[in-house]
Amino acid sequence: MTADVWLPIPPDDIDGLPKGLNYLFWDGGDDGAQEFPGDPADCAVYVVPYMKRRSVKARPLERMTNLRLVQTLTAGVDDITAHLPSIVPGVQLCNARGVHEASTAELALTLILASLRGIPGFVRAQQQEQWQSAFRPALADKSVLIVGYGAIGAAIEDRLAPFEVARVARVARSKRTTARGPVHPLTDLPALLPEADVVVLSTPLTDATRGLVGADFLARMKDGALLVNVARGPVVDTKALLTELDSGRLTAALDVTDPEPLPPGHPLWRAPGVLISPHVGGPTSAFLPRAKRLLVDQLRRFVNREPLANVILTTGAASA
Repeated sequence: MTADVWLPIPPDDIDGLPKGLNYLFWDGGDDGAQEFPGDPADCAVYVVPYMKRRSVKARPLERMTNLRLVQTLTAGVDDITAHLPSIVPGVQLCNARGVHEASTAELALTLILASLRGIPGFVRAQQQEQWQSAFRPALADKSVLIVGYGAIGAAIEDRLAPFEVARVARVARSKRTTARGPVHPLTDLPALLPEADVVVLSTPLTDATRGLVGADFLARMKDGALLVNVARGPVVDTKALLTELDSGRLTAALDVTDPEPLPPGHPLWRAPGVLISPHVGGPTSAFLPRAKRLLVDQLRRFVNREPLANVILTTGAASA
């Protein structure tokens, strides 16, 4: 029997899909209640719907008893790892490395520049037809700390290079050396934070990074520093951040929040010195062609029984 592949993009819209698989379209629908395109027990490859609620993404998992591959179209996989007990053993979970780096890095630079140069204030002044000129911080000559130096963190540094920053420091889970310089372990953060004018978060959400940016982390940041979060909302302790924002000691630019979506009336909306974008690091014109290329390559590997790309874990393995 031909294995089913559930795709959140219509199969006819993807050129080059390998033969030998039965492609079915399922993106969860607008309300998450869309009927399944086939029997979940026949699904061997589940490509997770993009920009849907966690509950929608997880809905078919416990019925996919013959699943072999879960492919996300996101860089982070926390929506799926939260439901690992629902997935049968031996399933490879793969992320979308190569799809979102450029767009997310673009947004990180946008948030940095908009925050430093006061663009939100200019927009408000324009709406009131007021000419409000002032000196503002430049990115040039600033020290930048990137917390989470994976593919996205490296892409952010690539885009920082032309802006004449004084220094870029890199932090990841473990120490290593790159062509651009050393990558520090998380344990070095206390020494690095006081030197950074801009701290960019691009780390995945794991048990080690949940709440990483708490009161102690924020207290170690220098006065006037900017915190930029393009990672996941729960990496930051929202209450601790609000305390610093309300004091005026720090500013922030957040593409992700906790809670998310940020509900009306939440104090983050009106906190001083904060710029908020609605989790738009990935959804750009670059997404669809890159996602399609990833899927064609990954499914070719699957059909030919070649090693899969971007494997994060295998369910039921000791590392999971």
